[in-house]
Amino acid sequence: MNLEMDNLTSKIRKWAIKRNLHLADPSKQTLKLGEEYGELCAGLAKGKPEQVKDSIGDMFVVLTILTMQLGTTVEECAEYAYEQIKDRKGKTINGMFVKEDDLNLCPHDHNWDDCPVCRH
Repeated sequence: MNLEMDNLTSKIRKWAIKRNLHLADPSKQTLKLGEEYGELCAGLAKGKPEQVKDSIGDMFVVLTILTMQLGTTVEECAEYAYEQIKDRKGKTINGMFVKEDDLNLCPHDHNWDDCPVCRH
């Protein structure tokens, strides 16, 4: 992350500590993440770019606090996830990356190219 992002994340952590959120129950923060995700989906569905931007930012704040509660950092989690995906092979189907292991069947148990529901 760049210096500006590091500074912003630090401000979020200080904000959370000031409110004792870093000591709160992580299950509550997980519910909050679900709430913010719902707002993101609503913003996308309704074509509201400001709501989308706000929701993504809110989710970053919630994830930052959740990682504090779990004894890790959002940076560590992002780095871990990147290490898992960096060499992953697969195919982009309808704008979504499908990893190689999942390419055989779609969610409807059809071959991807033959599914009448997915219409790949």
